[in-house]
Amino acid sequence: MPATASPPPLLLAAALLLSAALLCSACPVPLPKQTADNSPRLQRAYVALQALKRAITDDPKNLTSNWCGPDVCAYFGVFCAPSLDDPCARAVAGVDLNHGDLAGTLPFELGHLTDLAVLHLNSNRFAGGLPDSLPKLSLLHELDVSNNRLSGGFPQHILCLPNVKYVDIRFNNLCGPVPPAIFDKKIDALFINDNNFDFELPENFGNSPASVIVLANLRLRGCIPASVGRMGGTLNELVMLNSGIRSCIPPEIGWLRELTVLDVSFNQLQGTLPESMAGMHALEQLDVAHNELAGHIPEGICALPRLANFTYSYNYFCGEPERCMALRRNDDRQNCIAGRPDQRPADQCLAFLHRPPVHCDGHGCLAQH
Repeated sequence: MPATASPPPLLLAAALLLSAALLCSACPVPLPKQTADNSPRLQRAYVALQALKRAITDDPKNLTSNWCGPDVCAYFGVFCAPSLDDPCARAVAGVDLNHGDLAGTLPFELGHLTDLAVLHLNSNRFAGGLPDSLPKLSLLHELDVSNNRLSGGFPQHILCLPNVKYVDIRFNNLCGPVPPAIFDKKIDALFINDNNFDFELPENFGNSPASVIVLANLRLRGCIPASVGRMGGTLNELVMLNSGIRSCIPPEIGWLRELTVLDVSFNQLQGTLPESMAGMHALEQLDVAHNELAGHIPEGICALPRLANFTYSYNYFCGEPERCMALRRNDDRQNCIAGRPDQRPADQCLAFLHRPPVHCDGHGCLAQH
């Protein structure tokens, strides 16, 4: 799967805090140092952070060892900035405990962090679910709880966060359906891969304004909806490898003119590659390997100006343009292409050709017989 790593957390948090500070006008009068002893905002933050510390059952790196006393802005991993609604008031705007190997649960009191813009808790061992108080974090911009041991259903409270733009809940034990409403939210990056979600991509999938969507290693049912074409002006990366999709590739996929990465490998895609894909002029990486695709590779795909990596191995393609050989990297192994090395045995190709033909409707879904 192509790397779609988030920006370095500390730099991201610092940038967001600086933005918050710039949005606020300077406090007109000098104030004494603010702590939980003299600031109601920081007192609420103190309650939340102390509750989190108590809920942590193992802190092997001693990240919270200095979480003592009223000066919460001095706590490790806690970032303060002027409040958005009061430039004279300090507020906890970010918590970053990434890669801490912390074990425990996330307490209800986290809802007291109402000024929080960044919550980064990835690569820990937090179990259970996100707290019911999460919707109180109305300023939250980034939520990263990936690579933990969270369980239960999709965290519905994410839908109630009005300003969240970055949602990363990948590599957990979350299960069940994913609400269609998540694709109506104005989220820029959505990572829900490597969970036990089991759902069908809804028709409003194409409503998402996200630039990156990763749905790998899930249990998707149904087809890739035609509405995917509506993301043409915003989507840069779409990763759906090993997600159990059984459909054709809809011709609307070719409308994704800003897409740089498309990975739909290790699924059960059938039919042919749409000619419309020749219009994906920003595409750099295309992986359709390990499917049941057939026919000829459209020459327009291999003529895409930025395409550097095209992997279409382990399908049943019977022809490829010479132009494909000129790509920086292409992989055509285990197909049915005459004259090319490392292809499927002839009996496998003949058996595939004798299967009933695949019929797709106008939107790429397998037609019902």
